[in-house]
Amino acid sequence: MSELKNYAEFMGRHWETGALRNFLGYRGFKAPHTGKPYSEALLMGVSGGAVMGYFTFVYEGIDPMCRILTRNTFNPVDTTLSRLGVVQDVYQTASAEKGLKNLVDILESGEPPIVLADAYSLPYNVYPDHETMWMMMPVVVYGVDQEAGTVSIADRSTVPLKVSLEQFQKARGRVKKDRFKLFTISPPNPDKLVSAVQAGIWDCINLYTEKPPKGSRNNFGFQAYRFWIEQLTKPRARLSWARVYPPGREMFAGLTGVYHSVHFFDGFDRAERPLYADFLEECVALLDRPGLQEAADRFREAGDAWAELGLALLPDAVAPFKKARDLMHRRHELFLMQGGAAREEILAIEARQEEIRRSMETDFPLTESESVALLENVAGHVEKVLAIEEAAVGLLNEGMQ
Repeated sequence: MSELKNYAEFMGRHWETGALRNFLGYRGFKAPHTGKPYSEALLMGVSGGAVMGYFTFVYEGIDPMCRILTRNTFNPVDTTLSRLGVVQDVYQTASAEKGLKNLVDILESGEPPIVLADAYSLPYNVYPDHETMWMMMPVVVYGVDQEAGTVSIADRSTVPLKVSLEQFQKARGRVKKDRFKLFTISPPNPDKLVSAVQAGIWDCINLYTEKPPKGSRNNFGFQAYRFWIEQLTKPRARLSWARVYPPGREMFAGLTGVYHSVHFFDGFDRAERPLYADFLEECVALLDRPGLQEAADRFREAGDAWAELGLALLPDAVAPFKKARDLMHRRHELFLMQGGAAREEILAIEARQEEIRRSMETDFPLTESESVALLENVAGHVEKVLAIEEAAVGLLNEGMQ
């Protein structure tokens, strides 16, 4: 059995920054400006910070999906570590046997490796079993018991997670380019912290205001808000909600998809705007730029506006919408507080959600005109978020001059 007996780091909430935070916390690496472990807010800010991304996905055989990106997703792990002067010690192999040996060897050296694994293959996530869906994400492994055939993991929950060794090896081998990949990291270079947070802030500003590194301009930044508003209010647009998410199961999928993106997918609610505000507040003293406090206040205000937008998407007045919203919150709370032990209750929640989705096919709770009114109301809330974040990014830019 190879296990780090004193491992107790379960504070990380996001896939990538949470794994980094947990590893750095275990190793006892402290941020020079606080004398405390590197906060996840700081890591999120260095990685590129808050962003707006709007995407529609339509695949045969599954409900249409609307997804909101709330943070930079352009190579965030490598970007964060490079900016902080961290050296990665990477191990990768096509062999499952060699991959397991690498994992055990690192544990026996006293470090908890960060391992890439398919989230859909890990049972504690309770994701749908769909052969075309995969998502390789980092988790921290702090124990392998080959005799019992189990692996101990820290991954976004406040409690330890455990899966079978067979399941974990399957998850590690799901995607060829990341197959059996793991890494450890060196201490951050304190001399690079200031430049790291500065680069992260400029990334945030640019992702709101400039052409994105990849993809359509309509998918990112302020233009993404304007594009989303058009899709909500102009039924003849090619990707309009009237076309892609018409009243019924499709509209329900769009509304719940946005709500989930904003409040749960990245581990922090309110589109992660309060988390980004926490980062900027750390930067006020670190960079000696008091003007960043006002920008932080505006991002916190934006978080409140995102919460209001969520209630517009799934309002209390529409009983099945409110029920679906409550079930999402309960599911998230269960995973956060109980991890894999809540699997059966989470499966029951998913079954109830599927019942609601099916009811949308024959008993959609809104008339055609009420559906239009709901989308117009949502568009009004999107406009409010846009105005607040335009002001926030303007203040951020001024604070960095």
